[in-house]
Amino acid sequence: MRETYHKELESISESLVGMATLVGSAMGRATGALLDTDLQVAENVISTAGQVEDMQRDLENQAIAVLARQQPVATDLRVVVTSLRMSADLERCGVLAQHVATVARRRYPEPAVPQDLRRTILEMGQLAQRLMAQAAEVLITHDVDAALQLEQDDDRMDELHRMIFHHLMDDRWHHGVETAVDVTLIGRYYERFADHAVSIARRVVYQVTGEHADDLAIEWPTTP
Repeated sequence: MRETYHKELESISESLVGMATLVGSAMGRATGALLDTDLQVAENVISTAGQVEDMQRDLENQAIAVLARQQPVATDLRVVVTSLRMSADLERCGVLAQHVATVARRRYPEPAVPQDLRRTILEMGQLAQRLMAQAAEVLITHDVDAALQLEQDDDRMDELHRMIFHHLMDDRWHHGVETAVDVTLIGRYYERFADHAVSIARRVVYQVTGEHADDLAIEWPTTP
């Protein structure tokens, strides 16, 4: 009986890792579709959102079944409850990747991102994918230090997001209102994707320690 119970908990964790891997890949491909004006890849990413939703529903059913049959307590209860919250984060990430791909599809065959912002958007896309890969790793290892470090790594995404606004407000902007709206939305999609990755890492901290990340007094080494 206990062996079945632990397998059910492991299945929930594995489902989260699978979702994280899927949405990270989706955002990477959405970035490629956006910058390469690749309609086929954009369509493929858009169809991925339904797969993520299905995975979330399956995970919710697993979690509810464990709560009903096993009545977990302490750490196990935190695992189940936070897994439900994390699955919602991941489902939203799938939607955000879909949004990026939708912009690429809507502007096809024209590029959605002007040449002078391509480097910034590329870095945002790569960083979003990397942060989600780190979140997936934290889900596997339950490494609290790595989870907290992820929030530090997200600072770069905030910088890039601000860079977009500075660029849009520059008097030299000449790409028009429609492009400005698209770029603003794209930047927001990446920034929110990264926020969800951080949220997942913070929930892992709570799973492992029973404390919220903000309450943990951890000194981070400074770079010389």
